[in-house]
Amino acid sequence: MAYYESVFIARPDITTVQVEAISDSFKAIVAENRGSVTKDEYWGLRSLAYKIKKNRKGHYVMLNLDAPASAISELERNMRLNEDIIRFMTIKVGSLVQEPSVMMRNKTARDEKNKRDGFVVDPYSDKNAITSAPKAKGEGQ
Repeated sequence: MAYYESVFIARPDITTVQVEAISDSFKAIVAENRGSVTKDEYWGLRSLAYKIKKNRKGHYVMLNLDAPASAISELERNMRLNEDIIRFMTIKVGSLVQEPSVMMRNKTARDEKNKRDGFVVDPYSDKNAITSAPKAKGEGQ
């Protein structure tokens, strides 16, 4: 069997739970066709570089697949038919990488940098803006 990476973008107006359900249905399709999904990464709701079908954002999901070509063609057919999928791309790779993808590494590095620099995300804010943490008395004035 060959190795593939498949990334799809789902509409921004669906919930994360619905995106996970779509991802699970795609995993089931691959499994039915004698393939396996070795890694499933949810990259989150991200801005698109340009509008796609009148959408400016989308939920990104990446799947690492070890499957025959027939499973990939069936997976792509279902992605085309699913109205919640804006775009998808599947590429053949030489080997599957088990470590987190570049997108996930950048996300964790950014989170660590924000913690180190004293920035926190306010979960109760309307915009989820990153604000600086309050300084203790006597810290750099």
